Amino acid sequence: MTKTSILSAPALQDMLAATGYLADDGLATVGYLALAMERPLLLEGEPGTGKTSLAEALAEAFMVPLIRLQCYEGIDASQALYDWDFTAQILHLRSVEAGGGSALSTAELESSLYDRRFLLARPILRALQESPAVLLIDEIDRADDEFEAFLLEVLSTYQVSIPEFGTVKAQTPPIVVLTSNRTRDLHDALKRRCLYHWIDHPGLAREVEIVRARLPQLPGLLAEQVVRTVQQIRATDGMLKPPGVAETLDWARAIHQLGRAELDLESAAASIGALCKYREDTERVSAALARMLG
Repeated sequence: MTKTSILSAPALQDMLAATGYLADDGLATVGYLALAMERPLLLEGEPGTGKTSLAEALAEAFMVPLIRLQCYEGIDASQALYDWDFTAQILHLRSVEAGGGSALSTAELESSLYDRRFLLARPILRALQESPAVLLIDEIDRADDEFEAFLLEVLSTYQVSIPEFGTVKAQTPPIVVLTSNRTRDLHDALKRRCLYHWIDHPGLAREVEIVRARLPQLPGLLAEQVVRTVQQIRATDGMLKPPGVAETLDWARAIHQLGRAELDLESAAASIGALCKYREDTERVSAALARMLG
């Protein structure tokens, strides 16, 4: 199945649900529009709300490769696009010299050095070459302004020009998902190129549905108790990092792994490391659990 064969938002919603990803109507609609209009999809939201998981679900639903570019401070175009295998090029030069390659002209020798076999494709170039594929540009807010400008150019044309090699253009534009935890504001130019959606923490009913879909082996009562408790914890003032859906799933799985069919204070406290990642949050949540479950 191709992205152009998806004729409606509900159809995309059903495809994602088949992979275990439960998208609400708003996310399904903007996702459908991104596919139909061949536009990148920019997802913002708190960590753990399912931004990266959507890209994974799209790749699974369409049965195409997921190519991930993890952004970080200082990332540049060469790390995202391509590089040349310098070691292999040196070995090639020595091989040519050993084989009497002195008869080659300078232009011929240079051309042989920049052959496709020496080209190291980084995630963006791979996505252009291998599409149909899903290109996940994760945590774009960690990169700098220069990288955003480079990215804007690539996503506008779905092609790149490599001086020594030529132009590489995607025959089919990849499905592009960008995620941001909003540690900084992205530039308007990049946002204009994308369709945008903010993913918030789900409500009680939807989060229970997500846990049941992703962890079908979990007793229904335990799933509801875990989600209800996490929802209360998220509302606690002063949390450094409120738990996302990913932490809900980890915590539910951990409690079940301890052999519990229901949530109790002992198992909740013992497995709190699956839910909280900061010492201050652990102390705050431990006190809250004692009040809720004690």
